[in-house]
Amino acid sequence: MTADEDGMADEYERPNKSLLKREAEDMKRLGDELVRMAPADLAQIPLPENLRDAIELARRISAHGGAARQRQLIGKLLRKHDVTEIRAALDAKALDERLRAREFHRIEIWRNRLLSEGDTAIEALLATHPQLDPGPLRTLVGTARHEAARGRPPAAARELFRWLREALAEPAAGA
Repeated sequence: MTADEDGMADEYERPNKSLLKREAEDMKRLGDELVRMAPADLAQIPLPENLRDAIELARRISAHGGAARQRQLIGKLLRKHDVTEIRAALDAKALDERLRAREFHRIEIWRNRLLSEGDTAIEALLATHPQLDPGPLRTLVGTARHEAARGRPPAAARELFRWLREALAEPAAGA
């Protein structure tokens, strides 16, 4: 190998500066996400104690410059740790939120359909969910439609939503 080729090999063995900057910025964003999390959600994330302390301190700092330096420190601490467990916990939390939102929208669609279509939608719901008790369902739908026709606040529609949420709740995986 010539001296020229050897010098080029050394050049390529150095860490890519742009890659290091992207990784540092990624860790800073991850740290920002951890700082913004609710304390109860953060308690569910597996974090080293020094990182948890730095996040708690970042929440208490109100000065812009100090907060930015603290977030920078959190990113630096994250670069020193394996973040696969942290990312897995955040991904699981995000998946859970998406599933809850999907369930909310499914129930909301049924409620809106019941209120707009009446008996047709009730029969469709009972056909897809035969375990439901038609008595309370018909009563709630009738009351909610009556309220809407009279221009009253949607108390019965909210009650219908709660009833649907309980009745259509997906059984737990372990049950």
